[in-house]
Amino acid sequence: MKFTQRLLCGAALGSALLTGFAQAASWQDTLSSAASELSQKSTASSSQQGGLSLSSLTSLLNGGNQALSAGTMNNAAGVMSWCAKNKLSSLTNTENVKNQVLDKLGLGAAQQKQDTNYLEGIQGMLNTKNGEQLNLSNIGSTPLAEKVKSKACDIVLKQGVNFLS
Repeated sequence: MKFTQRLLCGAALGSALLTGFAQAASWQDTLSSAASELSQKSTASSSQQGGLSLSSLTSLLNGGNQALSAGTMNNAAGVMSWCAKNKLSSLTNTENVKNQVLDKLGLGAAQQKQDTNYLEGIQGMLNTKNGEQLNLSNIGSTPLAEKVKSKACDIVLKQGVNFLS
């Protein structure tokens, strides 16, 4: 009789342990699924707001001038206009440099309205030398994002000054 009781107790204990492990695994799956869903929503929300991740912003800051240089002077002139409008360049003569660049490029008012590189630039869309697009208007408003915007504006302005030399 004692043997049968021990056997039943052992079976009940084993069953309880297996049930506990199964429930723990189920909870782990549920938590993992919830975390994954939350991460996807967070990423989608960040994308909809246009903000860049901390690592993306940091890589832009540390990526050298190529990462934030305009691929064409038409785009650079447009970005300078955006920078002047948003008061993001550390130099005060951004508008003057932009006008000189436009004159040198032969982009009068009529041509400016038709030049897609320029039009994208005045909206804050930087077409980089690396062949990528960076929308300065939508990268966020964190202190790091503001540093990226300022650095991009300074680099593009220096491009304009060098173009005029």
